Formats: sequence, C-alpha cells, structure tokens
Amino acid sequence: MTRAAHAPPVAPVSGVTIDEVLAGRLVQPLFQPIVDLSSRMVIGLEALARGPAGTSLEFPDRLFAAAGEAGCLGELDLLCSERSLECAIAAAQPPPLLFTNAEPAVLDQPLSPRIIELVVGGLPFRQVVEFTERALPAVPGSMLRIAGMTQGWGNGLALDDVGVDPMSLAFLPLIEPEVIKLDMSLLREPDSDHTRAVCAVVRAEAERTGALVVAEGIETEADLVTARLLGARWGQGWLFGRPGGVDQPHRYDTAAVGLLRPSRPGFHETAETAYDCAASLATPSVATTGDVAAALTRLRDIVAAHDSAVVVMSGADAGVPGVALPLAELAGRARSVIVVDRPVPGEFAAVAIVPGHGYAMGVRSFDTPRLVTVDRLPAVAAVARALLNRHR
Repeated sequence: MTRAAHAPPVAPVSGVTIDEVLAGRLVQPLFQPIVDLSSRMVIGLEALARGPAGTSLEFPDRLFAAAGEAGCLGELDLLCSERSLECAIAAAQPPPLLFTNAEPAVLDQPLSPRIIELVVGGLPFRQVVEFTERALPAVPGSMLRIAGMTQGWGNGLALDDVGVDPMSLAFLPLIEPEVIKLDMSLLREPDSDHTRAVCAVVRAEAERTGALVVAEGIETEADLVTARLLGARWGQGWLFGRPGGVDQPHRYDTAAVGLLRPSRPGFHETAETAYDCAASLATPSVATTGDVAAALTRLRDIVAAHDSAVVVMSGADAGVPGVALPLAELAGRARSVIVVDRPVPGEFAAVAIVPGHGYAMGVRSFDTPRLVTVDRLPAVAAVARALLNRHR
C-alpha cells in the first residue's frame, strides 16, 4: 500500500503550514505490516507518511500537494525518509524489513546527510526502497543512482504498483528488484486478461531473478486466496492490520530477511559504454548499411507490436551513412522514449524493451564500423542500464 491513501472527508481540527512541518520535523509516519501469506507472521513494515495528527496536512495527499505548491517537495520527501528510519530504529522491536517510498519527482536530488548518517551507521533491519512506475520514465538515471547506493549499503529494492501501467513491466528487468508489489487493482479483477498478462510476466521475472512477490490490498480471506493464486508469497492489507505506530505488537518472522536476495553492489551502475556492454555479451560484425537498417527495422517492429514499449537510445544518428534513425516513428509508438543526454562520441546504441522481451543494437563507427545486437532480455537490460547511466 502506498503513501497516497486518501484522507476521509472530514474537516481538519486545526491548520498548520508546510513550513512549520518542515521546520519542526513534524512528520510522524505510520507503519503497516507486510506478512507471509502462509504463516501470517509479519516479515516487515511499510512506512507511510503522515503530517501532524488532526491538522489539514495530516494525510499524505494534502501534505505532498502543499509541499509541491510551496516548491519544497524534495525537502519533505527527505524528511519523510529520515523520520521513517528514525522511528523504526527507535522501536522496542525493530522490524526485520522496513519498506520506504521514494518520491519520483525528486529522485534527482542528493540524499540528506541525516539519511546517510542513519544508513551508514548501521540499521537494525534491512531497508527496502520502493520505486513506482512514475519514476521510471521521469528520472531513470537518478533512479539507477539511488538503486546503486541502496544496493551498495546492503539494502533492497521494490517496484511498487505493478499492474497500474503496463510500462512498469518493461522496466522490471532494468531494475531487477528484490521485491515486486502487485497493485491492488489486480486482486480486484483476478480473471481479467490484463491481470493474467501482468502476473505471467511477474512470475517469469520472479523465477528468473529470485524476486519475491507482494500482493497489496488484501482485505478478506477470499483476497488472501486470490493473492496466492496470483503468485504472491507476501501480502499487506487491512486483513492483517491497518497503519499504526511502530510499536504495535507483531509476531515477526526474523528469518524473512534471509529470503530476500542478497544485494548486488555495482549491478545498476557502470562506467562501461553501451556498445562495450553489448560487445561483451555478443560478437560484433562489420556494420554494413543493410545490416544496420535491418537491426533498426527489428527494433521498430518490436515497438510497433506493443503499446507499452520503452525505448532508450544514445542519439538521433544511427552512425552509418545512408541509414536514418526512425526517431519520429519510435516516439509516436513507444510508451516512453529516453534519449541520453551524454552520448559517447563515435557510438550509437538503441534498446527496445517490452514486457518479457527486448532487443538492443550498438554501432561503433571508428575506422571500420562495427555492429552488435543482443536479444536475450537480461543482456538487453544490461545495455539499457549502460545507456541510462549516461542520462542524469
């Protein structure tokens, strides 16, 4: 369950300004349990932002809207993360896992000294940082930077709200999160074609990477049964507990941390160019005009066949005379087109990723032009990460 829970239609008890919230550090997070669906033991807590109780800014939609209007959304987001960590650290019994949300609009800001102090000082739990699909096309380079730092500190990643936008499935192999959170809308319509398609991709990704699947919005025993049928091992929702204080009594499963895949420092960040990355995964050949044109046609056809395609490329020049890049056509058909802002001189690379499949090509135009293509999804995702590391 995300931070964006709506406030009930009641009048606020009193007013407070966003400046007062920030100056007084008046964020008081609530925590909702995430449980193992078999044992119902609590494996962790998700921190949910709240402003001062009884005020107009108590609930997150109003709190973050006020911060956005005042131009201090980044400051509020950092404060929410700080307070979540501080409260969980101070708990009489810290949770095995703490899930915290990252606001997509401000992922490009540096972490606060306080967050770094808390994390580097050693957490009594493993933190799982949640990204939503809104972060993926908006600030992909910054997202990978935060992901790299999180992994470097031994913590984990989650992709939240999976199923709301099909584009999030295309980004799954780029992030390779430790946790995949199914949006509650899938639980409400388990027999729809959309739900079946989403869960098929999620199952395949979980089997390939070892990610754990969480179902959100479990309110009834029937929901629990449905969540397990959708492939979830963990879950959260009102059936197991509403958001409350960090010291609510829980029966923690302390072994849950061991189920989460170990961190992989360096997985998300690389100094390698996209061409070099591709060339380490497949054998380059001489880049003839026909071969480069054929590679671009395949990329274009993949995009044309899927309404959730994500394209990442290094520029508007295919790198071979006489071969035009179909940028306008790709932009018109892909769900998201990301053109890196620091291309490598003499190199061109392009990636198309759709749910469960991908294709990447790279051209190096020095001396005799060379072409390399890859179509295995993990390799394609690696090329995309190399590209996105040059997009900050």
